[in-house]
Amino acid sequence: MTSEPITRAELRPDQVAAIMALVQAGRAADGVTPLSEHVLLHLRYHSAEAPGRDLVLTEDDEIAGYAYLDPPAADPHSGLTEVSGELLIHPDRRRHGLGRTLAEAAAAAADGHPLRLWAHGDLPAAAALASAAGFERFRALWQLRRPLGQGVPGVPGVPGVPGSTPPLAQPALPAGRTLRTFVPGRDEDEWLALNARAFAKHPEQGGWTRHDLELREREPWFDPAGFFIASKDGVMTGFHWTKVHEPELGEVYVVGVDPAEQGSGLGRALTLAGLRYLRDRGVAEGMLYVDEDNVPAIRMYEGLGFTRATVDAMYRRPPTAPPLVTE
Repeated sequence: MTSEPITRAELRPDQVAAIMALVQAGRAADGVTPLSEHVLLHLRYHSAEAPGRDLVLTEDDEIAGYAYLDPPAADPHSGLTEVSGELLIHPDRRRHGLGRTLAEAAAAAADGHPLRLWAHGDLPAAAALASAAGFERFRALWQLRRPLGQGVPGVPGVPGVPGSTPPLAQPALPAGRTLRTFVPGRDEDEWLALNARAFAKHPEQGGWTRHDLELREREPWFDPAGFFIASKDGVMTGFHWTKVHEPELGEVYVVGVDPAEQGSGLGRALTLAGLRYLRDRGVAEGMLYVDEDNVPAIRMYEGLGFTRATVDAMYRRPPTAPPLVTE
């Protein structure tokens, strides 16, 4: 067996193709995509505009592992400058210490900043790797789902009971608000400003740039007809951006409201508008992601018939973490 050092150079097209194949292998083995949309977009549209760093682990002249790190950024909750990232090892190469090797390289590449890594699906193997590498779990993201059929009026949603999901009510917009759809080429700047206000305390969504938005506008799934904008006196006050993954599955991709609209019922109305749009397109099931500690949002979504399906976990390693455990 021969092993190459972990490389940190800009990816070549053949390396990107090999990493995407590694992603597919991981999904087939674990039933969950091992990299987030954010990182997959970075790989597909790799350019000088994408400032993230790539770490490639090669063994026997083949790519056996990959890690991605965002640039250092201030956490809106702690105020600390930290580095976030993700990593994966090919299923056939696991349990040989490569995960710990790549995690150590990622920690070194964080240049003295605390490192945070996502573990999609919150699998036991990821938890074991995190523990061995000196990481502690500190955040979780829930994926919630609900069928988009009409349900039975007056019957509360009961997980596992067919037909018990509550029907999707007609959206009730607060007085003076109107609903329209996003206009590409016109709405980007105002939407980005509203998104920044709505997610000022969110470590990922609140920092979106024009580049982040335009990458998604280039994706095959992008459809402005499913991107709803609420306005008051011509000014954006909220939005619900939907995403269709496949004919059977649609997503409440992003729902945001201006902080001044908190408690007005606008978020619920926007959520319902998007869910009814997905239903009317023939989508069978809706999904969304929400932070585990966002109790008000979870209660609203549960009231709309959503139940928890899966969990993604984030682990943090401080720069003073102990050395890696060796076999």
